[in-house]
Amino acid sequence: MVIETYQEKETYELGRRLGAEAKAGQVYTLVGDLGVGKTVFTKGLAAGLGIEEAVSSPTFTIVQVYEEGRLPFYHFDV
Repeated sequence: MVIETYQEKETYELGRRLGAEAKAGQVYTLVGDLGVGKTVFTKGLAAGLGIEEAVSSPTFTIVQVYEEGRLPFYHFDV
């Protein structure tokens, strides 16, 4: 499935809605150049999972792990 958004708010909200509906074991793959909104989407997804800590791009750490929400969230940069 391909979903396109055109504004930061819309991208964040899509992530939030998907995070709120996420089930254990689901994997989301984001593809795009630098600056297209992957981290904005990821922040929304984390919010939908109930994660309140700051979410950042794992560009220099390869993976960020967030375990405070209703499901663990592993954010990779591969």
